[in-house]
Amino acid sequence: MAQTSELLLVPAFAGLPESQLEWFISQSQELDVKPEGIYVRQGDPADAMYVVLEGQLQARGELGGEAVTIAIKTGDVTGLLPFSRMKQFPLIGKALTHSRLLRFPAARFPELVQKMPELVARLVGIMSDRIRETTRVEQQRDRLAALGKLSAGLAHELNNPASAAKRATTQLRDLLKQVKDAAHALGARELTQAQRAEIEKLEASLVQKDGPPPDALTVSTLEDQLDTVLRSHGQNDLWQLSANLARKGATPALLESLFASLDPDTARAALCRISASLEIYGLLNEIESSTSRISDLVRAIKEYTFMDQAPVQSVDIVRSLETTLTIMNHKLKRGVTVERDYHPVPLLVDSFGSELNQVWTNIIDNAVDAMHGSGTLRVRTSRDDGSVVVEIGDTGPGIPDDVQPHIFEPFFTTKGVGEGTGLGLDTVQRIVRKHQGSIQVHSKPGDTRFRVQLPVAGGK
Repeated sequence: MAQTSELLLVPAFAGLPESQLEWFISQSQELDVKPEGIYVRQGDPADAMYVVLEGQLQARGELGGEAVTIAIKTGDVTGLLPFSRMKQFPLIGKALTHSRLLRFPAARFPELVQKMPELVARLVGIMSDRIRETTRVEQQRDRLAALGKLSAGLAHELNNPASAAKRATTQLRDLLKQVKDAAHALGARELTQAQRAEIEKLEASLVQKDGPPPDALTVSTLEDQLDTVLRSHGQNDLWQLSANLARKGATPALLESLFASLDPDTARAALCRISASLEIYGLLNEIESSTSRISDLVRAIKEYTFMDQAPVQSVDIVRSLETTLTIMNHKLKRGVTVERDYHPVPLLVDSFGSELNQVWTNIIDNAVDAMHGSGTLRVRTSRDDGSVVVEIGDTGPGIPDDVQPHIFEPFFTTKGVGEGTGLGLDTVQRIVRKHQGSIQVHSKPGDTRFRVQLPVAGGK
């Protein structure tokens, strides 16, 4: 039978009066659990508190779609605690070694509050520690999930230009060989200065065209016309060359001028070199564009994470928003139109590293989800006395009136099981408050707006 001396060794009961300990034991059921024995099952009604007098136990199961294992040792208090709202035990409790426990029924909690107030206060502290630890784990899991989504999107965004650049370099090898062969063919012929000038003039006129390419109908018409000119001069197999020249806006008159100054074989070699050169310039532009996109993304990632920067510094709020929009482009480009309305003068706030970017990310991510990936995202900045105001709105269905009061509560979520932890907006609110700011939401169907207000850097 359990003794008061054993109960005194449990930290939550240390120093309590003998009479109180005796009463607690008298109201409890002592359990003797053999190794591998189960003292509570997952899904059982949460109707008791357990005090471990002896042994090692373990609680196992699944929480939020992930496997969880909790070690329970001698001196621990587990199960339902006073004022807890737990309805069912979420995990199975099993003994690892021979164990002795006291099972105190939840029906006696009102008496416990009256007879052992100091113990109840300690138990509330234990419950608070549990909540903090659970919140910390869930927040870490939430951050990792968000990081995973961002990483997947960025990998896709980086892969597209990288693949384009790789394809272009592969094509360049073949084209350089074509240019080399055409140059040899031209070099084997005795060209006059005027003929060389005519070839250079045609090539330069096409290479230096920087305007937008002709539309598809114009290109198709030009291609047919150029092919007709080539065939009229005995060049019946240069249809691909016609397509390349048409895309650069070459006209039949340019080809006629070339054939007028050169014999057919020389003109053919010249056109092959010119066509290959045009493709090379086009591929170089594609490589430049692709590598610039990669560079822009890398810069955005560094700014988003504040790599190589001080943890606290003045940040241009528009630049912070634009960096986040760049990072989230993979999610926005599928059907979301972004409307910007920025204050004309730069607005600076003091930011703790990349935390403000996390605020924008969570709000924008929720907005896109609410619109099911298709709609208008509105981003607006303004100045209100000594504060910077950021509004992020969407055209989704809105937040129901009965839900709005709870959206900033920890673990509250309207998403399905496994789709959200309910910590996104709780994290947003904590970060905003850490920056001495405030956040409000105004919502109706077709217009949901989150308004974040932050102090201007330096209080200016």
